[in-house]
Amino acid sequence: MSDKSPTTATPPAQEHFGARPIDAGQRQDLVNDVFDTVANRYDLMNDVMSAGLHRLWKDAMVDWLAPPRSNRPYHVLDVAGGTGDIAFRIAQAGGDGTHVTLCDINPHMIGEGRRRAQAAALRPSLSYATGNAEILPFPDRSFDAYTIAFGIRNVTHIETALTQAYRVLKPGGRFLCMEFSTVQIPGLDTLYEAYSNAAIPALGKAITGHGAPYRYLVESIERFPNQKTFMRMIAEAGFSRVTFRNLSGGAVAIHSAWRL
Repeated sequence: MSDKSPTTATPPAQEHFGARPIDAGQRQDLVNDVFDTVANRYDLMNDVMSAGLHRLWKDAMVDWLAPPRSNRPYHVLDVAGGTGDIAFRIAQAGGDGTHVTLCDINPHMIGEGRRRAQAAALRPSLSYATGNAEILPFPDRSFDAYTIAFGIRNVTHIETALTQAYRVLKPGGRFLCMEFSTVQIPGLDTLYEAYSNAAIPALGKAITGHGAPYRYLVESIERFPNQKTFMRMIAEAGFSRVTFRNLSGGAVAIHSAWRL
């Protein structure tokens, strides 16, 4: 995508869903409707839209988290966990002491995650919670790690979600966020933008019968802060040792930080 340098991620008073303007207050209801519509085809669409690359990106995120392979208690909160791709990887990568709470605002997505976890026999190391990233239903200092993948751009007030992430982490806890970002390679950014705007909504309509939700997803990527701007936002929420890694030329970035 073309370079973008917003100074804040707080949405304007009015955004657009395709050609339709929406008020910021309607945004969360719209996001809920989007994921209600695509929940049972969400994983298939991820494969199609990314040519399978999303699996490598998620593996890279969990590798960087490096959950302990021991009996030491290690509690991870996976926010906007959807159908469980990150939560399952963490549960499988960690030892017997690793427990992952999959939290998502959308019960349809959680239902898909439960179904997949049962099929994979992962239930002992997983639990589920319905919750909003801006108002997490957990006590202060509850978790050793907080992960969120491809979800924070759908939050209405990103700064609030970052503050909540800091609140629920224990001192010494790790924050990891993977999100679509700004392509850093000249030429590739133009191709990526053209692909996103033309192909993704068309593929979404062909596979799920609904193109509008995927138009929203593309637009949410275009509005999201670039890598350095998001770094500053994480630091302003109180985190230390903030850094990031680009994947696929910056189409995706993983941001890491610590509550110290």
